[in-house]
Amino acid sequence: MERLGSETALAGMESSMKEDLSMEIDPPFKENLATAEDWRKALNKVVPAVVVLRTTACRAFDTELAGASYATGFVVDKFRGIILTNRHVIKPGPVVAEVMFVNREEIPVYPIYRDPVHDFGFFRYDPATIQFLSYEEIPLAPEAACVGLEIRVVGNDSGEKVSILAGTLARLDRDAPHYKKDGYNDFNTFYMQATSGTKGGSSGSPVIDWQGRAVALNAGSKTSSASAFFLPLERVVRALQFLQKGRDTITNTWEAVTIPRGTLQTTFLHKGFDETRRLGLQCETEQLVRHASPLGETGMLVVDSVVPEGPAHKQLEPGDVLVRLNGEVTTQFLRMEDLLDNSVDHNVELQIERGGKPLTVNLKVQNLHSITPDHFVEVSGAVIHPLSYQQARNFRFQCGLVYVAEQGYMLLRAGVPRHAIIKKFDGKDISRLEDFISALSKLSRGARVPLEYINYTDRHRRKSVLVTVDRHEWYAPPQIYTRNDSSGLWNVNPVLPPDSPLLSPQINPIEHDLTSNTDSPFDAEHTLIGQSHECIGQEPMDNVASMETSSEHMGEGSHSPAESDSGTKKRRVGEDLPADGGLIPECSLHEPREERLGDHGSESETATGDFQGAGAASNSSATEHVIEPTLVMLEVHVPSSCMLDGVHSQHFFGTGVIIHHSQTMGLVAVDKNTVAVSVSDVMLSFAAYPMEIPGEVVFLHPVHNFAIVAYDPSALGAGASLVRAAELLPEPALRRGDSVCLVGLSRSLQATSRKSFVTNPSAALNIGSADCPRYRATNMEVIELDTDFGSTFSGVLTDDLGRVKAIWGSFSTQVKYGCSSSEDHQFVRGIPIHSISYILDKILTDANGPVLLINGIIRPMPVVRILEVELYPTLLSKARSFGLSDAWIQALVKKDPIRRQVLRVKGCLSGSKAENLLEQGDMVLAINKEPVTCFLDIEYACQALGPHNDKLELTIFRQSREIELLVGTDVRDGNGTTRLINWCGCIVQDPHSAVRALGFLPEEGHGVYVARWCHGSPVHRYGLYALQWIVEVNGKPTPDLDALVEVTKEIEHGEFIRVRTIHLNGKPRVLTLKQDLHYWPTWELRFDPETAIWRRRTIKALDCTAR
Repeated sequence: MERLGSETALAGMESSMKEDLSMEIDPPFKENLATAEDWRKALNKVVPAVVVLRTTACRAFDTELAGASYATGFVVDKFRGIILTNRHVIKPGPVVAEVMFVNREEIPVYPIYRDPVHDFGFFRYDPATIQFLSYEEIPLAPEAACVGLEIRVVGNDSGEKVSILAGTLARLDRDAPHYKKDGYNDFNTFYMQATSGTKGGSSGSPVIDWQGRAVALNAGSKTSSASAFFLPLERVVRALQFLQKGRDTITNTWEAVTIPRGTLQTTFLHKGFDETRRLGLQCETEQLVRHASPLGETGMLVVDSVVPEGPAHKQLEPGDVLVRLNGEVTTQFLRMEDLLDNSVDHNVELQIERGGKPLTVNLKVQNLHSITPDHFVEVSGAVIHPLSYQQARNFRFQCGLVYVAEQGYMLLRAGVPRHAIIKKFDGKDISRLEDFISALSKLSRGARVPLEYINYTDRHRRKSVLVTVDRHEWYAPPQIYTRNDSSGLWNVNPVLPPDSPLLSPQINPIEHDLTSNTDSPFDAEHTLIGQSHECIGQEPMDNVASMETSSEHMGEGSHSPAESDSGTKKRRVGEDLPADGGLIPECSLHEPREERLGDHGSESETATGDFQGAGAASNSSATEHVIEPTLVMLEVHVPSSCMLDGVHSQHFFGTGVIIHHSQTMGLVAVDKNTVAVSVSDVMLSFAAYPMEIPGEVVFLHPVHNFAIVAYDPSALGAGASLVRAAELLPEPALRRGDSVCLVGLSRSLQATSRKSFVTNPSAALNIGSADCPRYRATNMEVIELDTDFGSTFSGVLTDDLGRVKAIWGSFSTQVKYGCSSSEDHQFVRGIPIHSISYILDKILTDANGPVLLINGIIRPMPVVRILEVELYPTLLSKARSFGLSDAWIQALVKKDPIRRQVLRVKGCLSGSKAENLLEQGDMVLAINKEPVTCFLDIEYACQALGPHNDKLELTIFRQSREIELLVGTDVRDGNGTTRLINWCGCIVQDPHSAVRALGFLPEEGHGVYVARWCHGSPVHRYGLYALQWIVEVNGKPTPDLDALVEVTKEIEHGEFIRVRTIHLNGKPRVLTLKQDLHYWPTWELRFDPETAIWRRRTIKALDCTAR
């Protein structure tokens, strides 16, 4: 397997490749008399000019993903400050880079040229910044390369600062290596091959001879052997000469230099004469070519592929054998490219043979730079730009089409994959990027519009989806980035006109879109309706498409979508893949979902009656008939830029139940494995009426596994009369052996039910903490049944009259294998309805908590008083062994003869009022002298406390002694985390309860917790990963988010920052990073309860338009 020789192999390489078994016989190398002393002198001269390159691709672009990596380069012009390296190192898109010389001097470098086809490019630096090193440039000598030449590869191999590998050139005419079917590949050139065994980090290394001359450029290697592939330097020398001519004098700024490059958008391969004969080459032609070519020529150039709509489209065909170019016999790539580069915008004459028949074609040579994108649009985290020649060749599409390099959030939510070609948007044909921008500028926030795309994996069929424009300000307004070769940066400008509706902060009503949803042919594509409780995570973040929680460094090419977890129907976010791991196909996630929804041609009484009649005529049980109008399917998407509170996926869906339905407000209860965080987009599909409307998260219970989502009943139109709230029956509680009906929704939004029996009405949960702490249900008793529909089916438990006794909800857990591996799983259990009923009563009657705008009405929301202690039950027989007296055992048995248990303290949440009072292992015997046997007893005791009394009088048993304690309780609202800050590419927030439950908060300050980090950001480059607290910045304490904002406001663009962190495991660390306000401005996202909108505010940014 072949790979690029940079820090890691590019992901998604071809799993099987043909090995060229032919043996090339060349004249022996006559003089190879270099001694060890000669090599020592050469290396002493070369090593100081070889540098370590640290590159950060700030955005996904063209063939490359966002990420950070290291590689090698070397100085080829000391006077002008020019460094040569590979194209896949310099990247086609935005890149920030530094070089480190052998004496550890580090300076910034800026890209000045990357070849559109061949694997080389140049960085520039200011030679005056090198103060302490004496070095010389390495001369380029492509003519010195020959078979048998002894070489040395000097570079940064496998992370070593200086590595010298020996080898011998074995071939000069190897085919260009094929790395990836949907990524960068070199072509129309020979490569050299040697057995030097280079690995990651050696990309861009000079391949030198004993005189210290660079004879080739290291580019890649084969993973299955020690073979290395080197790029010849002839085209490199030509490009360097153009750069040197354009930079003869030293000025304050580097002016962009145009290097002429021509193309016919055709890929040629060099085939031996034996194969050209089989293609039909005439003997006379072969004789002519052999006589006109240099001695030793073994073959000719044959057309391999032609890009559609290019200059050679319908003129050249695969299998055509090139005989002459502009009247000159041409059998070598080098001569062909030289003729094309010197004929840009002019016609050339090609004499070919096709199946033995001579043909002459005249083609106009196209400017290769004109089909190499130098700009892109960023919208909702997506990167969209014209299709490059590289990808057009890979996918066999026309250059310039509108290409999705990264989906971001809006397109990912609709199911548009990476590498998609957008063909139609909002009913308008899209053939250029300007067409897409024009259509986008006319949309409003919250609008839902159709989009059609094609993908190279299924190129003959268009796919249609429904795109929802972000209603909240998850991302910055759309921007266009344009490459500036003078500065080495990409200038950033607004892409939309100031009067665009999309720039309006108001959320526009979307009823006009929703009324036509069920008639739209796009429903089956965009609506993920099903009984499964799926969690689908994609990579992805603000401005880039991938975010991580892992504390491990990930290098170039390892940011492929997370692996499919077939056992649990989940895809994880932030999973580190092996360096040579392949891309996981994404198409399976976006298969059309079958929907059997009634026609919604109008909202008349006739249509309503027809749908209602269809439901009544179905073969459903009486319980199904009663409960079906109360069931809702929820689809939840979490923006990658806002993945707070350890949420492990971006996509969830499951069944909820309507618990309140009036003219002004509807409320749905659902488990927190479906609605995990409030910073999310929720869509509700109703079983009673074929309608999909948005919902808003209004309450997340801080302890119990349920959330409440509000919707606007008026958005249902005539369907509002068919939808109703379920009747909740919290009392009497279910008992063992009770018969219940488990009812949920199928993929076709039809009620599915079965009779079951309660096997355990009070099973205590014991869910361990995940690697990345996230919500886990604690202090809960759940209901277990004898039979259910499996671990992915959610719904409700009812009695025979359809009255809801419990929610059949999903719980998230993590199964760990050994010390280093784990896997996300889920299971379902019954959640008693009493806690949901209690919160509902508070919302409707006497809530006294923070206010929240719901459907245009400001309402006070409830708060929950809780004892922030994690408890677990212990059998009384075990408690007796710890010394608990018979009197207490008898009192607890008398209180609860069924459970026969006592609650013990597993741990206190850090920062809680109980933290320094209760200890692990304490047995909670009584509250206010009343025996306690279950979690509900403590919950009721907390609810009974008044506003001026926040303490519980606990009787505990500790180390064979009874102790009376006055323990404080804490008040929590149901808003969840409502504020985040993105600084240098890391998402920071207040530590959520799952982190506090671990029992540790840094004494230095614990208000700045790193929840996520973004690929291609400064924190990725310098290693400030998740699961740690930022406690100091430049020596200034950061105890909370406000302190972090104030400290970072004083730091300018490009400054190095000293950051002190403390990890979850308590380990302190000091690191440095360089702030990049050009690509990574500091911004804040905060929920405004009075408008129910997430507002984005820029804290500090750089004016990129003037640069």
